[in-house]
Amino acid sequence: MDRPISKLAFILLASTLALASAGAFAQSGSFVVSQHGTAVGTASFRRTATPKGLDSSSVVRVDMKGLNYSLSKAESLSRANQLRNAQLSATVNGSAVSVDAFMDASQMVLTMSANGRSTTTRLAMHEAAVFLPDFDPGALDTLLALAAANNNRNVWAIIPKQAGSVAPVQLATYADETGTLNGKPVTVHHMVATISGGTTDLFSGPKDELLQAELPQAGFALVRKGFVLTPPANPGAPPAE
Repeated sequence: MDRPISKLAFILLASTLALASAGAFAQSGSFVVSQHGTAVGTASFRRTATPKGLDSSSVVRVDMKGLNYSLSKAESLSRANQLRNAQLSATVNGSAVSVDAFMDASQMVLTMSANGRSTTTRLAMHEAAVFLPDFDPGALDTLLALAAANNNRNVWAIIPKQAGSVAPVQLATYADETGTLNGKPVTVHHMVATISGGTTDLFSGPKDELLQAELPQAGFALVRKGFVLTPPANPGAPPAE
């Protein structure tokens, strides 16, 4: 009589561990896009575990003078956040752009369509590579996960602009800072990522989750809703011209 009970207990334990594992990989976040401290849009991402790895999606909306930008991205990753494929659709000031990225042997193939033209580019694929569109908090969160798993080394960025390119990510760690998340104190890790000459300040929580990013685009930042960095990274607005 003990065997059926033991078998049931094992099944229940396995199910519990599977749910716990899926919860550990799940991640999401909602952000405010700001320029010089003024909100100009929103961004969000969601990552969920699947039997074969991770599914990640991002949505971005920016609406301001001189820039009307929207982004929708879906991608498949391994449990180690290694890129398998990605699909992106975006509009930039009324012009539509779409990107399809997929693995072919040891290369990443990018097919990009914009302004009625289509290009295909083959890029050298690296084990720790992040698909990195502009203003994408999901991509930056994945970058933080890859950095933690690879001791800040051998991380690469696939940049879906023009014909597409791949570039190394140089990572530098700074002293921890402080902040609050939903009113509660939180230790904030500070890292600077340099990609193709542009720098992004990344602020993350105890589990390497993205809290804030000071972007390479002049004055732009992503700030997780409910998070306050103290003191702020860039206090005040720029002087009037």
